[in-house]
Amino acid sequence: MKNKSLDQLTKISKKIADKLSKNDCIFLIGEIGVGKTTLARVIINYLQKKNSLKITEVLSPTFNILYEYNLKNLKIMHYDLYRLHNSKDLDKLGIFSKEDESIKIIEWPKIIKTSIKNKLEIHMKYSKNENERNIKLLGNGKWENFLNEL
Repeated sequence: MKNKSLDQLTKISKKIADKLSKNDCIFLIGEIGVGKTTLARVIINYLQKKNSLKITEVLSPTFNILYEYNLKNLKIMHYDLYRLHNSKDLDKLGIFSKEDESIKIIEWPKIIKTSIKNKLEIHMKYSKNENERNIKLLGNGKWENFLNEL
């Protein structure tokens, strides 16, 4: 799938947001600057607006590793694992602890080896045109046929 504009990315992000529920996991995969945080921002701000909450600034959690967003009865954990190097670092975060029922949006998830029931991977790549992105969606669990829903 080729994304030709921010408007198309916004439409895809809103469809993802409408389907999100507790324990879902979104993996954002792609090079630096390709749009991973932009996609996370659209999802989070859309859900804030939908829940009549104040729209907050959604930054890349590269240096903090995690930003948390509370949306009434829903919590979104936005992780950036770029600076983590191994599973020991990952274990300290407790991302997949059993008592955590949040939605997880994870940038740079390559060190995650945990099997996740409801996961959507969004692979983003630059295209020859700098204003376009190639997007590939892979899902399992409830996200398995998500591409067909778009």
